[in-house]
Amino acid sequence: MYFPRGAVKAPSNQLGWKGVQDHLEDAIGKLKPLNTVSLSVSSRTDTGVNALSNSAHFDLQRRKDKPPFTAEILVEALNFNLGAEQIRITRAHRVPDDFHARFRAQSRTYVYRIALGISHNSKLPLTESDLCWNLRDKKLDVGAMREAAALLVGTQDFSSFRAVSSDIHIISPLKTLDVATVEPGSSFVSAHFHREIPFWELTFTARSFLYKQVRRMTGALVAVGRGQLSVPQLQGILEARDSLSYPRGIVAPARGLFLTRVDYKETDMQLSQQTSEEQFTSNGNSED
Repeated sequence: MYFPRGAVKAPSNQLGWKGVQDHLEDAIGKLKPLNTVSLSVSSRTDTGVNALSNSAHFDLQRRKDKPPFTAEILVEALNFNLGAEQIRITRAHRVPDDFHARFRAQSRTYVYRIALGISHNSKLPLTESDLCWNLRDKKLDVGAMREAAALLVGTQDFSSFRAVSSDIHIISPLKTLDVATVEPGSSFVSAHFHREIPFWELTFTARSFLYKQVRRMTGALVAVGRGQLSVPQLQGILEARDSLSYPRGIVAPARGLFLTRVDYKETDMQLSQQTSEEQFTSNGNSED
């Protein structure tokens, strides 16, 4: 079983476009495995959301006279097969057969990027196009946003911050938010652009999130920063435990959201000593 990590930029929502998983499975298929490869991704993201780091796992069977791919060769081969797609594999590991990229994840971290004082997207550097939420506001009440963010941390019912989806009655709304911070950020080309643009980054870490939970939390915090919501009002929305209590029109757009980390226990990713010895013997026999 292989475990590749990489970075992706979500494709536009156009008819006939393939998703990231489709492109990755096509790239793996070009390695001519004996089995039909099905990729299991750690985190599914909405159209327009980006990932600086995501992970997945898959099983790949080669002919008996072929040794397993090394991590380095697998990374190079998959990136070559991906061609011009905005997807890159950064590293790969061999993992135990019972490893699962989605269910073994210990935490996921999302960062939402906001640019201030931008009346139109055209006033952003090209490197920021569709990679942040540009607001006309020149200032936000960051103190109030941080106070509101602190209310979201901990284990609680986040029903008010999830969008309606087909699995709404299956997945528990009880989630543990470990981190919710509001900190200064920067443009990707801050040292070279002709003027300074204030950026803020909202960071959220949890083992898992509900559908559109991060975008709805971000939208609510920005509404607090703009004075559209008070901190007590946000607390009231949280305590209502009802998605209908979430105000209309304040959900943050997808383009500013980035999946930045997916963390695992090292022990979950380690092959057993016996498996490692069998792999070494297999590789040695194949090379003789």
